[in-house]
Parts: sequence; structure tokens; C-alpha cells
Amino acid sequence: MHGECIDLHMHSHYSDDGEFSPAELVRQCAERGIKIMAISDHNCARANAEGAAAAAAAGITYIPSIEIDCTFAGVNFHVLGYGIDAASEDFAGIEQNIEAQGEKASHIMLEATRRLGFAITEADLNKLAEGMFHQSIWTGEMFGEVLLGKPEYAEHPLLMPYRPGGARSDNPFVNFYWDFYSQGKPCYAPIAFPTLPDTVALIHRNGGRAVLAHPGVNLKGHDELLEGLLKTGIDGVEAYSSYHTDDERRFYADKVRAAGLFVTCGSDYHGKTKPSIRLGGHGCPLTDEEMLGDLQSLL
Repeated sequence: MHGECIDLHMHSHYSDDGEFSPAELVRQCAERGIKIMAISDHNCARANAEGAAAAAAAGITYIPSIEIDCTFAGVNFHVLGYGIDAASEDFAGIEQNIEAQGEKASHIMLEATRRLGFAITEADLNKLAEGMFHQSIWTGEMFGEVLLGKPEYAEHPLLMPYRPGGARSDNPFVNFYWDFYSQGKPCYAPIAFPTLPDTVALIHRNGGRAVLAHPGVNLKGHDELLEGLLKTGIDGVEAYSSYHTDDERRFYADKVRAAGLFVTCGSDYHGKTKPSIRLGGHGCPLTDEEMLGDLQSLL
């Protein structure tokens, strides 16, 4: 096994795009033989108390964490905070701020989706949101799920790449989000995120270590920013990610260690929004023991 007993990046239903409860994630981790885990929800630390209790009962080491959206040089990034005081009011404030902005952004995205020629309604999205924790926020993944489920669009050319056999069908909902709703895309709705240095400072203030998530995703087209990012005060980088190729994993691990920082591993497991991603599937080439050497400061 190569680092597969460790997964420090997964999402519960407290993320606006997560499927499972914290207890269910712990059960799945135990089933897969994962011994060290972290639930890193988007801009929300609620899962940690539930996750830690369930993990303790299952004999799994649990690291409290969060994934915070932030910006650096005008580009959106995600920073993971590990070992945080999850009960801090700082994280509650982040959740409240992003939720309020997300509700407004949802309606901007709805209008942009209609401009693409799709007849989609608030009722369509509200029906999908039933039972979700963040019922007032509609994500790009949700727009994709609704549209791909409408029989009248079975042959729509914009949707064909996301249907079985299509070029973007491995993770159709999140690929639809990345292609149409992420930064710079036609349905993008801007949200005012904190700066990356301020996010790092907040994580440190709450006893945590700051780790840049899946750089291969957010640095596409912005490779020149990597050197500056490594000097922002972050403690580590998620070099071993399900999104990275083997060459990218080696590249980021080498760069990060040369900068005196540590590397982490995470699958970014969500459930139905990213069906091709499995727990522990981050591609880490190290043995469990070697990976643990990098993570000593988190344990």
C-alpha cells in the first residue's frame, strides 16, 4: 500500500457539494482501511465534532480541518487548515459570510444558465436541494445534475460531453461546474473571498497548519504564481492529489520539499459529484510509513 491508509481531504454534507454525513464518511474510511483521516469541508468546520467522535469509536486518527476559498494575485485558490480549533468563531464567521454571498451568487448563476438557452427554474434547483444542509445555495454541480436529468436536453450539444462515453463523463457534475461556473467561465458569479495570506494567518491564529490544496487544479494557466505561493507563510502543499498526474505529483513534492515545506495527500472525495474519485485515491507513491514522516507535525 502506498499512503492509502491516509486521506486528509474529503467532504461531508456540510459542504455545499458533499453527499455523506461525517459518520458515514468514517464508516467508509474504516471499510477501506484508512487509519488517518480529515474531513475538510468548504468554508465550514461543522463536521469536525461529529467526525472526531465517530473516528474515535472506529479506532481512526482524526485531524480537525477545513478548506477555505481564498485569492492570490487575482486567482482563486483553496487552502486546507489542519489541526485547527474547529469551534472557533473565526470559522463560524467564514461560513456565515460565504453562505450569504453564495445565496446571491446562486441567482446570478441561474440567470447566466438561462442565457445559455436552458429553461431551468428555481423550483428545479430547490427540489434537488431538499434535505441538503445548505438549501439556499445552488452550485455549478447542481445545475449540471438538473440539466443532465431533463429529457428535453438529451441531445443538447453542450451537454453531450458529460453524458456516458463523453469526454467529460468521468465526473460529469463537477466537470460541468469547472467548464461553465468556475472563475473565468460564462456562468461564473464572483464572491469576495479573503486573501490567501490572510487565510493562512487565520488558520495559524487558530492553532492550525495551512496547506495549499490540489495546486495542479488552481494553477492551470498560472504556473508563474507557484514560487510566490510557497512564500506566503503556508506550511505545506497537497502534492499527492487525485487530480494530479504522476509527473505532477513528483514535481510538486520536489518543489515543496526544496522550499522547506511538507507535503500531504488527499483524494477530495465528495460522493456523487465526483464519482470517479475514491477514498485513499490520491496516488501517493510513498509507503504509509514514509507519508507519516511528512505528517508528524499534524499528528
